[in-house]
Amino acid sequence: MAHQEVRILGKKSMAGGFIEGDEYALRDTQVTPPEGGWRALTSDEVERLVKNNNYAENWDCILVADPFDARQIRNNRFYGLVRIGSVQDAVLEYHDMMLPVGISNSLVLSCDIGNNAAIHNVSYMAHYIVGDRCILFNLDELHTTNYAKFGNGIVKEGESETVRVWLEVMNEGGDRRIMPFDGMNSADAYLWARYRDDQGLQRRLQEITQGQFDSRRGYYGTIGAATVIKNSRILKDVCIGSHCYIKGANKLKNITINSSAEEPSQIGEGVEMVNGIVGPGCKVFYGCKVVRFVLGTNCSLKYGARLINSFLGDNSTISCCEVLNNLIFPNHEQHHNNSFLVASVIKGQSNIAAGATIGSNHNSRANDNEIEAGRGFWPGLTASLKHSSRFASYVLLAKGDYPAELDIPFPFSLVSNNVSRDRLEIMPAYWWRHNMYALARNQWKFRNRDRRVHPRQHIEFDYLAPDTVEEILRAMQLLEPWKDEAEEVTIGGEGCAPGGLPTGPVEKSRRPVVLRKPAAGLEAYREMVLYYAVNNLLEFLEGAAHDELAGPLELLSALSGKCSRRWVNLGGQLVPEDDVDRLREDIASGSLRDWQAIHERYDQLRERYPIEKYLHARMALGVWLGTDASTDPAGSPAEEDWKRACHAMQALVESVSHRVYSSRQKDFENPFRRATFRNAEEMKAVVGTVEDNGFVLLVREETKVFLERLRRWCP
Repeated sequence: MAHQEVRILGKKSMAGGFIEGDEYALRDTQVTPPEGGWRALTSDEVERLVKNNNYAENWDCILVADPFDARQIRNNRFYGLVRIGSVQDAVLEYHDMMLPVGISNSLVLSCDIGNNAAIHNVSYMAHYIVGDRCILFNLDELHTTNYAKFGNGIVKEGESETVRVWLEVMNEGGDRRIMPFDGMNSADAYLWARYRDDQGLQRRLQEITQGQFDSRRGYYGTIGAATVIKNSRILKDVCIGSHCYIKGANKLKNITINSSAEEPSQIGEGVEMVNGIVGPGCKVFYGCKVVRFVLGTNCSLKYGARLINSFLGDNSTISCCEVLNNLIFPNHEQHHNNSFLVASVIKGQSNIAAGATIGSNHNSRANDNEIEAGRGFWPGLTASLKHSSRFASYVLLAKGDYPAELDIPFPFSLVSNNVSRDRLEIMPAYWWRHNMYALARNQWKFRNRDRRVHPRQHIEFDYLAPDTVEEILRAMQLLEPWKDEAEEVTIGGEGCAPGGLPTGPVEKSRRPVVLRKPAAGLEAYREMVLYYAVNNLLEFLEGAAHDELAGPLELLSALSGKCSRRWVNLGGQLVPEDDVDRLREDIASGSLRDWQAIHERYDQLRERYPIEKYLHARMALGVWLGTDASTDPAGSPAEEDWKRACHAMQALVESVSHRVYSSRQKDFENPFRRATFRNAEEMKAVVGTVEDNGFVLLVREETKVFLERLRRWCP
């Protein structure tokens, strides 16, 4: 970076030279004049302003709107064209802080100020448009440059390509880099970062993003109505929505902060954010450092979190940790100390425990390795992984230092590093068999914590959906050779069963890889397929029942169409792979001309998703029944088959409810947990009982309702 010296410019006006030509042309397109317009100051108003120790480089350049109380303007210096909305003798109050309407002790250079704003002790305020009823209090610098991009990955006229901001997601080599932009969602980021071999797609996405924004210089920074900014140091090239609350921030530079009355955002003490986009309803507090980033809707960063070169999906929380070079889908939790997440794509509904190190590039000569984890990824305390590794959905990693790369194809499994026996152990379908309470509660929790008022993308919250069920069906094929093995079988390393896994090695090592309880895992997977199929087909029947006399088989016979077997988790939205391929082709060909058109395609795919899911459920039921549904996706099950499925589902739903109860009951029966209490009465007073557990009661009630629905459709 070239060294810049302080220069003396003599009598040159502070207001001139923002851009060549008419420096107010773009500014005027950003401003809505007040009702009645602006007017020049009267001689009496100028006299009052001077008596109140105000200075203007040119009083003719100070325009105001009525009503205007000049007594509220004190101890200021004005340069350039400054337009001030109505100023009344009134007070603005926010969180018990009260400040008078007006401007005091501030330097204001070429700004527009809305009606009844309170601006006090702003040391330097240049090239900003401030909305109505804003509070700006104790700020060191509020400044916009003529090349401001507000966090978007574009270049302005006359700028070199080297100044463009990129997010280097998924790996540290920068080979999957994407250009951030206001409005980017996790599907956009994944589409861009994943399909790097599609050169036409890559070229068009760059062109679309650059063309999304005006490359002319001279746009002003904006602060939306009813925004409060106080006790902060540097805000440079920042675009801020309405009803935002910023307090004690150290540095905000080249960012857009989306905020509204319905989804207000907040930035707190000690925060530094540079080069990125903040989505609506976000909260960033307590010393976070955020550089080259996109935050989705309703995200939280707190307690010193560091987020660098990363995209964070909607409804996610990160605190007390370091997150570098990642693409993270919605509903991610990483709120424990000392965890480290680098060079990964984490596909949502995930939880990174304290001390986890995901992952280390030290086993490679280059920094272009990656970790890919499906939905529901949950590494345990101090788990350590190596690049490159891949995990199916809902993999739970037991605490441990995993010495080699992993490729785990079994969803809902428990993976353990058995140090005493020097082997890797995998228990398929562990969640379903042994931790039903957590599995069911997580799904409820993700829905309950989705506080997006205006969702920009559909998110699939169900743990059983086309993506995970396809993984289950593939895992069932892998387990089929060991369907009678009750205890364990070795599938990798020394002593490996004949053939191992057709998908390839599970661990990059020569030590044994052991499947535990493969027969029980296969049976659990079959239960999950039935649960998914009947649940969704029941939903279809209820939606299709326009004729009270129509029976389930008649309605199911109308469920026709091609069933998709390959699905893409497109940033939390599930899409058939063929539709993703068509989407890529339409972008590359120019049929989809901008991001708005691409987002409209996402919406169209979302509208078709329910029927796609029902067709997939129909196929899954055929697999459970043992019929070849893939060749006859439009066929309705025979009456006896439907009865068998419904009766099995009834028993399964009751079993699931019991398992939710029993998996939670273990906590109350644990003698070590009970040991910290003097007696049973004290324990009950502190933690309650399993019978009173709110989620257990909720599941029981939902089970009753479901069984009533099921009986209606079971002939």
